[in-house]
Order: sequence, then C-alpha cells, then structure tokens
Amino acid sequence: MTHDPRPTTHDQRPAWYAIWTRSHCERQVADQLAAKGFAAFLPEMPVRSRRHGAAHIVRVPMFPGYLFVRDAMEKSAYVEILKARGAVRILEDGWTRLTPIPDAEIDAVQRLAAADLPIAAHPHLREGDRVRVEEGPLAGVEGVFVLDKPNRGRLVLSIGLLGRSVAVEVDEMHVIPICNAVGSRFFAHHQKTTPDPVTNRVLA
Repeated sequence: MTHDPRPTTHDQRPAWYAIWTRSHCERQVADQLAAKGFAAFLPEMPVRSRRHGAAHIVRVPMFPGYLFVRDAMEKSAYVEILKARGAVRILEDGWTRLTPIPDAEIDAVQRLAAADLPIAAHPHLREGDRVRVEEGPLAGVEGVFVLDKPNRGRLVLSIGLLGRSVAVEVDEMHVIPICNAVGSRFFAHHQKTTPDPVTNRVLA
C-alpha cells in the first residue's frame, strides 16, 4: 500500500511525529515507511568504531530508538505506520493523544545532519543561553550555547518531546544571542569582562 500524505477527512495539516522503535530497528522502520510513501526522517551521525583491530567511521541514529515522520496522521496512516516491523508506538499515547514536534526542532536537526560535522550526544538541556548561528554550514540554526573551551563551545539541539539532545562544536564568534530568549547570562558576563583589543581596558 502506498500512502497519500495529504489530509482527507479533516483539515489537520501535516506535522512531524516521533516513532519509537525496537532496539536497532530505526533504519528498518524508516525504509519500510519510505516504501509506503511516508515522509520518514532518520537523523544519523558519524561515530568511530573499531572492528578487527581497525578503526572505521559508521553512521548511527542521533536519537537511538526513534525516527520521525511528517504526516497529517489520519487514522488510516496511524494504523499503517504501526504495521511496520520494528515500530512500537507513535508518541505520545494513542491516535487521539499524538503530540507533534515543532517544525523548528526538526529543521535544526535536518540542517545538522546535512552539515556532515562531528556530532555527539549531549545531556538534555531545558534552559540556557539561546543563540543563532550566523556563519558556516549551520547559519540560521538556533540552539543552546554551552561554552567549554576558550572562544569555542557547543551548540546543543534538542527534541523536547524525547528529552534528548545532540551537540556540535562551534566558534563563539559565529553565534549571537537571541534577545527574546530566557537568559543570555553568558553573553552579558562575557561582554563585561572582555578587554578592548586596542586599549586593553575591560569593556563596560
């Protein structure tokens, strides 16, 4: 059966939903859904693996046990998705209690997956200094900035529904604070304690 993702019986617009899978079945489920006509997205990241004494780069899911599908999620689509071998559940609980994921969160993860940069899992952050990347392959992507090296830090991207995050290293000079976000404590402190390169005086 080939799925038609367009709304049919109501005006619900397509949205992103998270599919929980059995362990190590993410790719299997994604391929089955794609074959049925669903817009499936399985974000992956490169990791170093050692086999038979040699190091290899392999791609693994960014969010183990999950993938995403964009659909208007009619009842027929819901049932068809759960027919996929390895699929366990569509979050959160039952067709009448599905929780869509904000487009902005998926867009940011898609940009990160396409950038082919070193990515790592990161503890989930509920708050922090939200920034927007201004330069490089992630220009325009927003996330939480964590400073952990001189002039460099990590841009943390999260899927709130999953309580999972991933991070990529970025240059401090390539991000700007988002003014309407909660916080920006690091940037306020940094601006007060950075010396002027000409006078060597601390900027006010």
